[in-house]
Amino acid sequence: MHRTAKTVAAILLAGATALAAESAAAADDKKAVFPVLVPITGFLALEGTAQRNGAVLALDEGIDGVAARYEVQDTGTSPEVAVNALLRALSRDEVTAVAASIFGTQMLAMMPVAAEAEVPLLTVSGTAKLTEMGNPWVFRFFPTDAVVKVAQARYIVEELGKKRPAIIYQTTAYGQSGQAHLLAAFEKLGAKVVYEEGLAPDVKDMLPALTKALAADPDVLVLHLHSGLTALFVRQAKANGTDLPIVAGSAMHQPTTAALLEPAELAGVCAESGSSPISGGSPEMNAFAETYRVRFDAEPDAFALGQYDAMRMALTAIAEGAATPEALREKLATTEYRGLAMTYKSDGTGNMAHDAVIVCYDGESRIPHIAARYENVDGAR
Repeated sequence: MHRTAKTVAAILLAGATALAAESAAAADDKKAVFPVLVPITGFLALEGTAQRNGAVLALDEGIDGVAARYEVQDTGTSPEVAVNALLRALSRDEVTAVAASIFGTQMLAMMPVAAEAEVPLLTVSGTAKLTEMGNPWVFRFFPTDAVVKVAQARYIVEELGKKRPAIIYQTTAYGQSGQAHLLAAFEKLGAKVVYEEGLAPDVKDMLPALTKALAADPDVLVLHLHSGLTALFVRQAKANGTDLPIVAGSAMHQPTTAALLEPAELAGVCAESGSSPISGGSPEMNAFAETYRVRFDAEPDAFALGQYDAMRMALTAIAEGAATPEALREKLATTEYRGLAMTYKSDGTGNMAHDAVIVCYDGESRIPHIAARYENVDGAR
């Protein structure tokens, strides 16, 4: 009995010691606050929700030595709402970095506020202008249009052998950025753009644009639209009997976009992207995809993975000593990080991602295969 009491006492003492050590370690953890300010309603809800999920997954997984807190705020699609969300976050906490909106128009509005507050913005927005304004606090973890649009144009010309593209793009900052880079890339490749048209995000019928595009006798339809309109264009093109190949922007690679279409409607459709976690490719990628599915009851896309990698890089940098926003900015700007999607390294302006893939659908499944890879497209890594 005496021996049993001593054993119990020893166990309790060991447990108390372990808890004390754990508490002490937690007290020594570097504190980090990450507002997640992304659009989860409005016409960018699909993209923004994926971005949120990637950030939340990384922050909930955490990393040893860092005690991270976060709060998600929906920025909708209004620049003013995004700026106000950022101002609220900055007024409440000592913010370490922000998981910032995928919507380029919102990013452009948030950037001056972040620069004045000296807080890094970590984003997966593709709008090229974000890193052309000399703002050292912006870090983009999705390939800029200068990367993915070049890959898109190269695939069309070099792999499909098409030289008469018709371009349908969004009239947002995102769309205008993609259009400009597509035009430059096609010109460099010797392709003649036979038609182009910009569409507002609230367009409900793609048939007028499709009819005008087809009248110009293109040999390929090139899209740079947000998710909902990409699916609508593909559906109406197929219903119209169009058999031209469609090579779309990154919105098309999203499982949530593909889910809006029947597999047969996806036949002959391809898309550019930074990655395609749903397509697999490595044990680590497969593990990420499975964890994502279990957590969110959804399939992951490149926006989710890019934001996941962004937060993991930030957490790793903080664990290694970059405990202030300025130290984190310096670390992000000067170090290389091997993420799941690719290896990230700043080009000096905050562009961290330099690889692209082209994914294509076979008409039998909503899971695309990777048709082509383009590494270090801009030569910045």
